[in-house]
Amino acid sequence: MLSFIIRRTAGGIAALFCIITLTFFLLRLMPGGPFDRDRTLDPEIRRNIEHKWRLDQPLVMQYLYYLGDLVRLDLGDSMARPGQSIREILVESLPKSLVVGGAALIFAVLSGVTAGILAAVHQNRPLDYTLMSASMLGFSVPNMVLGPLLAIAFGLWLSWLPTSGWGSWRHVVLPAFALGAAFAGRIARIMRASMLEVIREDFIRTARAKGLSESAVVLRHALRRAIAPIVSYLGPAAAGILTGSVIIEQIFNVPGMGYYFVSAPAERDYTLVLGTVLVYSSLLIVFNIVVDVAQALLNPRIRLE
Repeated sequence: MLSFIIRRTAGGIAALFCIITLTFFLLRLMPGGPFDRDRTLDPEIRRNIEHKWRLDQPLVMQYLYYLGDLVRLDLGDSMARPGQSIREILVESLPKSLVVGGAALIFAVLSGVTAGILAAVHQNRPLDYTLMSASMLGFSVPNMVLGPLLAIAFGLWLSWLPTSGWGSWRHVVLPAFALGAAFAGRIARIMRASMLEVIREDFIRTARAKGLSESAVVLRHALRRAIAPIVSYLGPAAAGILTGSVIIEQIFNVPGMGYYFVSAPAERDYTLVLGTVLVYSSLLIVFNIVVDVAQALLNPRIRLE
């Protein structure tokens, strides 16, 4: 298992290096620069500013300087926000994004797995049709449409929950539901199909023949085998939730990383773009490694492969 984790970690580090390298050069090749909007700058002042940010150096030297800073965990300062370091911006905004994304993922897994189990146990009955119809509706409506609908219904009409801002757990409910609904629907359908396959196997019939209750058969015996496809899906789900949180944070005015992820490229804030890409990419890679390890624990054949 240790060698398996080391291989996955090494692959993740290599992938992160490629992402950072590609992002760095694409940013530099984009038309315009971080200080082009300041057209009133004196040429001498502009040269001094570009020298401070090493923009007067050859592109390869800029890249090597950035890698050196990155090795020292120095992400630098924001080019478009004087006086603010990238680390300060990330420390302030990242926890809010993690709370929204984590709540959405927990909601998606719990509600999706529960709905899938209930639908499988009550196959071809009204509860099955109702849950699968709801799951289809969940992943058919884009979160950019679902978010405003939830804000209108629960914020403006019913006044149950706040529609924007940040401050308490109540501000998390609508963004998390809007972000996790689509993934909950997909998890429900995957879980139903997997559970239907497992509960027809011989060991389930043996468990029932021993006199175990239906709940014990499902939760203690079938669930462990049926949950494996859900674990596999958590990698793409985490990626979708992270990328989708950018839109949801804009809709519900959550002061998370989504705002900087959207605004920094438009401002040509090179250091902030690289900082947000680094964080998002690291989170995705770490989560996929965790999913791979969980799969290996559930299915030892994966380690052999």
